[in-house]
Amino acid sequence: MDVTVGDLDGNCRAVVAHAVDAAAQGAHLLAVPEMAVTGYPPEDLVLRPSFRRASAERTERLAAELADAGCGDLAVVVGYLDDDDPGARRSDGRVGRPRNAAALCSDGRLLATYYKHHLPNYGVFDEDRYFVPGDRFTVVRLHGVDVALTICEDLWQDGGPFRVARAAGAGLVVNINGSPYERNKDDVRLPLVQRRAAEAGCPVLYVNTCGAQDELVFDGDSMVVAADGTVALRAPQFVEGLYLVDLDLAAADADVTGAVEGMRVKRHSAEGEGGGNPPVGPAALAVKPPMAERISDLEEVWRALVLGTRDYAVKNGFRTVVIAISGGIDSAVVAAIAADALGGDNVHGVSMPSAYSSAHSRTDAADLAERIGATYREVPVAGMVDAFVGALQLTGVAEENVQARVRGTTLMGLSNQSGHLVLATGNKSELAVGYSTIYGDAVGGFAPLKDVPKSTVWELARWRNERARRAGHREPIPENSIVKPPSAELRPGQLDSDSLPDYAVLDAVIAGYVDRDLGLDELVAEGHDPGLVERVGRMIDAAEWKRRQYPPGPKISLKAFGRDRRLPITNRWRERPTGD
Repeated sequence: MDVTVGDLDGNCRAVVAHAVDAAAQGAHLLAVPEMAVTGYPPEDLVLRPSFRRASAERTERLAAELADAGCGDLAVVVGYLDDDDPGARRSDGRVGRPRNAAALCSDGRLLATYYKHHLPNYGVFDEDRYFVPGDRFTVVRLHGVDVALTICEDLWQDGGPFRVARAAGAGLVVNINGSPYERNKDDVRLPLVQRRAAEAGCPVLYVNTCGAQDELVFDGDSMVVAADGTVALRAPQFVEGLYLVDLDLAAADADVTGAVEGMRVKRHSAEGEGGGNPPVGPAALAVKPPMAERISDLEEVWRALVLGTRDYAVKNGFRTVVIAISGGIDSAVVAAIAADALGGDNVHGVSMPSAYSSAHSRTDAADLAERIGATYREVPVAGMVDAFVGALQLTGVAEENVQARVRGTTLMGLSNQSGHLVLATGNKSELAVGYSTIYGDAVGGFAPLKDVPKSTVWELARWRNERARRAGHREPIPENSIVKPPSAELRPGQLDSDSLPDYAVLDAVIAGYVDRDLGLDELVAEGHDPGLVERVGRMIDAAEWKRRQYPPGPKISLKAFGRDRRLPITNRWRERPTGD
């Protein structure tokens, strides 16, 4: 499911719609993602008692709505925000006990709850800031099978709930997730789920969100894995859908009471006084579960950027975007992403030539717009720049930056006039070293390439063109935009290489210094030039203030600027080689 933070009614309507579909196909159990009722992550909304109360009440109503829709016999596991003691005063002074919770709804009521045991507090996650961890293990007897509930991070930590599942005799463990995408994470998930299934001694049902929330993209990749590691179902990435699988599960054994492996076990029954429905038999629905092929690394990144851009625009009420298309590679890739996300006719490209713009920049920009079906206009800015520079008598870098700022002001004016979302076109390499003009090319509401290194931008452009060729379509990105040397064109003959090292070299240093938090000595030990490493490190450190003012953009790497990486702006610490 693709859910929206704060849209409790809309999210619950979607749950009911999926439940009606599942029930019509004969399903006994439906699982939807972590915090599907509230959307994930709700961040500081969790701190508001009114929001916690609304979530708990809305989830209770959801259980009744499921029954009213004819799904009373269907067990639905849904994530929500709970508060099991609204009047409690915590040691930090806050009131209430917020819980990242899973509910099992059946027969018109919220039959059982489970509170997330492991709360991640690294990378993009701040759950220890918001939630109180659970200390009990929830098992529900359904059709003669003991079904255990877990949530996301419970899967990523050794021991804990999955070890308890084995001791408690669970026949199935349901794990609902809001697991954000990053490159190659799908290669990590399957071995992890296989380990947990072996640890639990029973199949694990892993269901993940599919959609985007601000800077986070969720890629789905849901699966069901048996205790022996066999994959019974694997859903595609970046595609919403309802997927069914038949499982021949072990019948429940004698009840286990009290604590198991140090965790209290809370048991519930969904079978009623008469013993409920008969146990699930093999091939009860005779469905063929999907087994999605893995997609290539570059396709994965492209689809994440498209989904992130689409959801950010649509969920915030934008139907159209405006982009400064310069004829260069970055703006061309951003425009192609936007066209794939929203349709080319909803992309408005603006070429803003100055006195230093080359002829090929203008023709390449027009060619791009024609290829993707975008609206195109040319707004010359030389006169505006001359007036500004002449009034202030600016020279050098100050004069160069006026060009970028006039362009930024032009874009924001068009946005205000027509309601377009401005897409910034900068990439991670430029953002890392401060190679952008604040209030100029850094303006915008969203930045699709914010976490994409420059070298990867070129790879994505070639991949997207190749995909178009294979499909018999016209390539969206002009070849000249890919092969020509990159330039900001703010002075005669300017090239990026005048100020920056080769992007392949630069990106490797950035990946080590930013993504992996390596020091200068460690980077030099990996074979990088000491002088280059020290220079790039200084540039990255000095640009922190610019990054704080940059638009949000989709996370695709191990560590993205923004939620992932938080360094002080006022900071005199500088990395130096040993001995300095």
